[in-house]
Order: sequence, then structure tokens, then C-alpha cells
Amino acid sequence: MTVHQVTSVTDRPGAAHAGRAQATGRPRISMTARRHRAFYLFTSPWILGFLLLTVTPMAYALWLSFTTFDGISPNWRYVGLGNYRELLSDPVTWDALGRAGLFAVTSVPLSIVAGLALAVLVNRPLKARGLFRTLLYLPAVVPPVGAGIAFKLLFDQNSGAANGVLTFFGIDAVGWLADPYARYVLLMAVLWGAGNVMIISLAGLQDVPRELHEAARIDGASAWRAFRSITVPLLSPVLLFQTVTGMIASVQTIMPLLLAPLGDTSGITTIPQSNYLYMMHVFAQYFALGRYGYASALLWVLFVLILIATGLIFKFASGAVFYNVDPEAKK
Repeated sequence: MTVHQVTSVTDRPGAAHAGRAQATGRPRISMTARRHRAFYLFTSPWILGFLLLTVTPMAYALWLSFTTFDGISPNWRYVGLGNYRELLSDPVTWDALGRAGLFAVTSVPLSIVAGLALAVLVNRPLKARGLFRTLLYLPAVVPPVGAGIAFKLLFDQNSGAANGVLTFFGIDAVGWLADPYARYVLLMAVLWGAGNVMIISLAGLQDVPRELHEAARIDGASAWRAFRSITVPLLSPVLLFQTVTGMIASVQTIMPLLLAPLGDTSGITTIPQSNYLYMMHVFAQYFALGRYGYASALLWVLFVLILIATGLIFKFASGAVFYNVDPEAKK
């Protein structure tokens, strides 16, 4: 045996660790097991939060949906699918759901178009571009309660600034917070926070390769043609994300409650009919009528409908979404 064939035990890979493990009597842990342990250790706060703050309340609401529990009285009973049969035959529920769907179909495209237009504007080489981006994004960080109060004061029929401008030009004051104008105030309140969509669209615009626009310009393509044929396809994943998240947020909006004129403590009876959306109906069942079981059934139906709508969006939009991914990255 030559000198090169003699290898010390301590020179072998992992031999030192194995020797220490045998000396201390601890079992040897593989690298894969270490990675798994580190993964679950770092994700445990999110996992615990998801189980305690999401799964547990959803399971509790599912159980409540089969009862007549009112939140206070111990005299509740199990009714099975009674709450679900009632909501299927309740015209108020279907009207509120239809208004929520119409609001989502209207507000989501308008928010995406407005946010994309602002993103294109602030993506240009302008002076004080950072200041404009900050000012346009600022309304998105205002809490919904503050935004609702601001719009309520702005469109107040007696002392609002909107009617003040109309009166200055000799036009009669308008009841903005009542039908049929309340729906337009709600849309304006939603579009006021389009800065959030602008920031996401701006990140997508900056990821579009400039070489493609330069090649299109050399070929004689107009700016609109380049935007429609290059920018929009490359932004399609961002637009899909904004569509899904915007749809989920729009059907769960509480802004109509914040815009409601002063009335009773619940605010339900003062909400205009055009703004009585599905979540307003759920809020009324919970806090105005104390029907926890029926309201929980309404929420679970909404959850299932959101899942179905999301699945349909992904199914029909899959052929129109372009993912700019290197084929080698998929391996």
C-alpha cells in the first residue's frame, strides 16, 4: 500500500462530524433533515398564525352556519342546512349579491386602467418623478376609515365642498350620498386609492425590456401599437394578479358603510339601496339583527363564489397571459 492510498479517518468528508456524534451519543442528522427542520422553524410563525387566525375562525363560522346562534342567548339550536335554504330563497340576498357583482365588474377594470395610466405617466423621464409617484401613491396608504370620513365630508349635501362648487356656479345642491348618486361616489372613493395599482403596474413596466420598444420604433410602429403589442402582453401576469385581487377586495368592501349618512348606530338603515352590497347585508345580519348563524352561511357562500370566480378567471385568462420565463429556468 502506497502513501497516497492511506487516508486518515479524520480527512474523510463528514467523518469528523460522525466522530463527534458517536462520541456524544447523539444520532447523526442528515443535511436534508436539517434543511427540513430549518424550513419548518422559520415558517412556524406563519403556520401557527394561519391555523389560529384563519383556519380556526373559518371552521367556527362553518359550525355557526348550521345553527341559530345569535351571539348572546344560550338557547340556540342546530338547523342543518336551514340557513342555506333560506338564503337561496331570500330576494334581498340575491339583490345584494347582484349589486356586489356589478360593482366588481365596474370598479376593477376602472381601477386597473387608472392605475396603469398613472404608471405609464410616472414611468416617463420627468422632473421630480419621485415626488409625483409619492403624491399619487399617498391616497392608497390612507386607512379606509379616514378615506370614508373624508369623502363623506366632501360630498355632504349641506356643507360639502362638492355642493359648494355647484352652488358657486348657480347649480342646485345634489344629495351625493343618496340614490342615485351614491354609487358614483363609491366608485370615486375606490378610484381615489388607485395608487396601489399604479405601484404594481409601475414595477411591471420597468421589467419590460427596452430593446423590444427600440426594435418596434425602428420598424416604424407607433407608440400605441408598441404599447398594445409589447407592453400589455408582457404585463399580462401583473394584470391577471390585479384582476383577481381586485375582484376579491371589491366584493368585500365596507366603504358603503363608511359613506353612509349619519343615522342609527348600525348604519345599515342609512345605506342607499344602490350601495347595499353583499357585505353590507352580511354586516346587517351580524350586528343589526344578531343572526350569527345566517350571516356565517352568507360568508361561506361568498367564499365558495370567490373560489369559483377565481378559478374561472384563471381558466379563461390562461391563454392570454404571457410569462416571460427562460426555458432553462423551468428545469
